[in-house]
Amino acid sequence: MDGHVLWLTGGAGVLALIFAVLAVRRIGAMEVKIERVRELSEIIHRGAMTFLYREYKALVPFVLLVGVLLAWKASFPLAVSFVLGAFCSALAGFLGMRVATRANGKTAYAATAGMNQALRVAFTGGVVMGMFVVGIGVLGVVLVYRLYGDPSVITGFGFGASSIALFARVGGGIYTKAADVGADLVGKVEAGIPEDDPRNPAVIADNVGDNVGDIAGMGADLFESYVNSIIAAMALGVVAFGPTGVAYPLLLAGSGIVSAVLGTFFVRVKEGGDPQFALRKGTIATGLFMMIGAFLVTRALFGDIALFWSVLGGVILGVAIGYVTEFYTSIGSKSVRQIAESAVTGHATNILSGISVGMMSTAVPVLLICAAVLIGYKFGGLYGIACSAVGMLSMTGMTLSVDAYGPIADNAGGIAEMSKLPPTVRQVTDRLDAVGNTTAAIGKGLAIGSAALTALALFATYATAVRLDHIDLINHTVMVGLFIGGMLPFLFSSMAIMAVGRAAQSMIDEVRRQFREITGLMEGNARPEYERCIDISTAAALREMLVPGLMAVVAPIAVGLLLGPGALGGLLGGSIVTGVMLAIFMANAGGAWDNAKKYIEEGHLGGKGTPSHAAAVVGDTVGDPFKDTAGPSLNILIKLMSIIAVVLAPLL
Repeated sequence: MDGHVLWLTGGAGVLALIFAVLAVRRIGAMEVKIERVRELSEIIHRGAMTFLYREYKALVPFVLLVGVLLAWKASFPLAVSFVLGAFCSALAGFLGMRVATRANGKTAYAATAGMNQALRVAFTGGVVMGMFVVGIGVLGVVLVYRLYGDPSVITGFGFGASSIALFARVGGGIYTKAADVGADLVGKVEAGIPEDDPRNPAVIADNVGDNVGDIAGMGADLFESYVNSIIAAMALGVVAFGPTGVAYPLLLAGSGIVSAVLGTFFVRVKEGGDPQFALRKGTIATGLFMMIGAFLVTRALFGDIALFWSVLGGVILGVAIGYVTEFYTSIGSKSVRQIAESAVTGHATNILSGISVGMMSTAVPVLLICAAVLIGYKFGGLYGIACSAVGMLSMTGMTLSVDAYGPIADNAGGIAEMSKLPPTVRQVTDRLDAVGNTTAAIGKGLAIGSAALTALALFATYATAVRLDHIDLINHTVMVGLFIGGMLPFLFSSMAIMAVGRAAQSMIDEVRRQFREITGLMEGNARPEYERCIDISTAAALREMLVPGLMAVVAPIAVGLLLGPGALGGLLGGSIVTGVMLAIFMANAGGAWDNAKKYIEEGHLGGKGTPSHAAAVVGDTVGDPFKDTAGPSLNILIKLMSIIAVVLAPLL
């Protein structure tokens, strides 16, 4: 491959890092002149960074052990690639969350000056995460390829990224939902106090959880999707087109970074304007720039534009899934109103309605994924499917910036409430938070769609490596693998949801204890023991994340070594089908339940404090581990098992 390709792609990665550093400096230059805002922001920052330090410390032995095993059983370059992938994923999460937890208080303070200032600060904080992820990801892939010149070695980089991502997603999800459930059930339902009330000791832990789950966790999720889509396309490309096939996904990724940087300049809102429209403008602009870049790159490398249509299919799929997700989960949608209305007749009908909406919401996204697969294959075969995934994820710099904006805005609203800032400030932060809920739901939809395409591309890479031309369903070992693969997402989800339940019970007990024992707390005359709740969530998350994470690593290795490559292929196929379905169901059901609760809280169907509101809170509580723990983790599960299969292929 022409060395100029590596320099161009690496240059795009450096551009992303420079842009991120400039965003960091803009955030750092802002001064917050309200002491209470600074205090709360610092508590959230310390809690989030403490969790991250402890999580990464717990993962170091795992990374080193796997690295040693890879060096022993496979190759030293593969082991180096694995360790570097794990390090880059952790670094991106660390840098992004460090800045995000500083941006929350500054967003709350900026809201005193109006909507435009607050949006600018929150989005700039999100940009840091988005640009660090794509910049570090691209540079990591380029570095490994420059060192070894072998696309198969780069699979180790993806394996490392996926491993960290799974633990980050599961651990972060358990953390945030334990705090959220405890805060809602005891604070809102039992004590009857508002959301983000400073008297609730779980509130700060909930705010910390927004960062570790929806910033570090989502960042790690999209980081590994991003790099694995590039890696899969490079591995298939070298077979299909030689060096040109390797260069193409790298140049697409570089084009995506430049497009995202340009797109950020379109995120502007006038005072009194719509922040969601401003964010949408940035996303649309990024997509248009990316289409132009993809067209030019395709024409330059291949002399025709056949593969451009594969890439375009992926880009359109990403946008379309976002809109479908919004249709089912936005606060004014028919589905959300239906769930809210069902809360009038009680808890059970509310839960049943949410489950039915989540199940229904799987149909259109799955058909869209099928369309993208067919288009990708028509214009490029298996390589075309991989390029579709690259196309969808080429906009990660912008999509993650928009997604990470949401938790920052959410935190800003909580800080504004606890700092007793004027009602006009909370109106600004509430509006930003409402938009953030939608962007988060769209981000989860994009993550699911990208997981499906990336997992399929990795599956194709595995099949090529082991010369698996077809899956023989008559073969008993293949059928066993298929059943095991189909079962794993259910078992994994069960473990994640039960982990949230156990952690939430500890949180509930602690919040009740403080309400009962701390004199003057309910009157607002005493400070809750916030740190105790933070410690409960941290310890629970680190303890509960290990078993599901190790299961995801061990299962494909065991099936592959014991039953052979065909059975492992069956396992991957089964896990992709059930994993994608479950992920869509849980993400959309959880998002719809959440916004049904908010719909009632806006004053509809009786408003806060009514039986319908209590039923909606319970529905939201059921949906929390769906949409923020089990559902998002499935995206990583199917990709991790696929990349492990690719790494394992030479040994089968």
